[in-house]
Amino acid sequence: MHLQSLGAALTVTGSAHLLSSRGGPVLIDCGLFQGGEELEARNREAFPFDPSDLAAVIVTHAHLDHIGRLPLLVRRGYRGPILCTPPTAALAETVLLDSARLQVEGFRQDLRKARRVGREAEVQEPLYEEEDVHRTLALMRPRLDFGETLRAGPLRVTPQRAGHILGSAYLLIEADGERVIFSGDLGNRESGLQLDFTPPPPADAVVIESTYADRTHRSLAATLAEFREALCASVRAGGKILIPTFAIERAQFILYTLKNLMDAGEVPRIPIFLDSPMATRATSEYFEFGDELIPPIREALQGGEDPFWPSTLHVVPTSAESQRLNRYDGPAIILAGNGMMTGGRIQHHLKHHLWKPSTSLIIVSYQSPGSLGGRIVAGADRVRILGEEVLVRAQVHTIGGFSAHADQDDLLAFLATTGTPRVWLVHGEPHVMEAFLPVLAARGLTGNIVPDRQEVDLLSAAFPGGRPPGLPHRDGDAQERAGGE
Repeated sequence: MHLQSLGAALTVTGSAHLLSSRGGPVLIDCGLFQGGEELEARNREAFPFDPSDLAAVIVTHAHLDHIGRLPLLVRRGYRGPILCTPPTAALAETVLLDSARLQVEGFRQDLRKARRVGREAEVQEPLYEEEDVHRTLALMRPRLDFGETLRAGPLRVTPQRAGHILGSAYLLIEADGERVIFSGDLGNRESGLQLDFTPPPPADAVVIESTYADRTHRSLAATLAEFREALCASVRAGGKILIPTFAIERAQFILYTLKNLMDAGEVPRIPIFLDSPMATRATSEYFEFGDELIPPIREALQGGEDPFWPSTLHVVPTSAESQRLNRYDGPAIILAGNGMMTGGRIQHHLKHHLWKPSTSLIIVSYQSPGSLGGRIVAGADRVRILGEEVLVRAQVHTIGGFSAHADQDDLLAFLATTGTPRVWLVHGEPHVMEAFLPVLAARGLTGNIVPDRQEVDLLSAAFPGGRPPGLPHRDGDAQERAGGE
């Protein structure tokens, strides 16, 4: 089997991996690039293959950086099956429709501004619209069930629980006598929501994510204590408490945690506003697929309790109601998307409150270096939000242990049952992957960094030192990371 990574090679976004065998090509994930103009420009590039030639598309989970270009693939000619788990299919509808809506709204807004100065020809069309999403959803086949093998074009595919978000799967792929594992995104074994990943079987090669391959996360207990202290300090400050959240997994875990902290009397009962229609819709899927969640949550759901509903919670359905929150007096917690602050309602709240010393910004998610959140984490004293320059006077709390991604210990535990496969690293920053190579070597494993857009033989002799030719060296930790998707 040959692999060509067309996203999430030497970066942590835009996952798309073209797997070729004698029976034809299969695409694993087709995600959107996020985090800075240079990365996002790649979303508009032509696919280096004819979409109609694909035998199948397999989706590991419903995060936008793994499914966000599917409608573009369909717009450009793909008409085959899109295989995924049932929860992924349910979440994908919410994620992709929201993505299309934001793109169309952004296009219309940019066009209005451009017309005022006669530059409308420079405004780029949206990547896709709702009609493209509906055509994509019609191709989705939620036939992947954990532990059950099916055919995907020329391949035999067995999905297993990855423990990252609801419905997330890693894939055992068999063809031509070879066994390759694609990890997708693996979960943190101290996740506060998901059951742990299922130990994988032996394989000839493993293509594994490496987002946090150079470190271990803080323990969940220490992270919860840090979060509690940040909340209490923020309440004392008397202003708004802004928590940017990803709509899937992170929003639900923060709501679950806030409920537990308030019920235990460890945090004052102040109003909580869930200002994310997408997170509101996604939370409903946790009731339908609760068998993937840890026992306390699963048992609460089975008993008719809502573990994601603190007593002071208010859902904010409309933009007008979101804007009215700016006139709300006193401390309040506002959870809004998106998690990296690159768009969504959180930008509106930041514009109105980031300049106030009484405001607290509690960051619980991964921040790409080029994103608004990344600049704030890096210590910027002023940032540009919705066309205006805004001072950063708020108290910024970065809680780094809420990641839904595996850390180094988790990755090694995953590899412990796979025998001695050739290990290929994707979905990581170059310096992080390079730091992981000697760790793999110390355990007798041959590690390799997957090059960007170059084809590799997954069972080949690989690269000297595990580094593809032309990979630049990086010194030190080039980015701040706060949590993970």
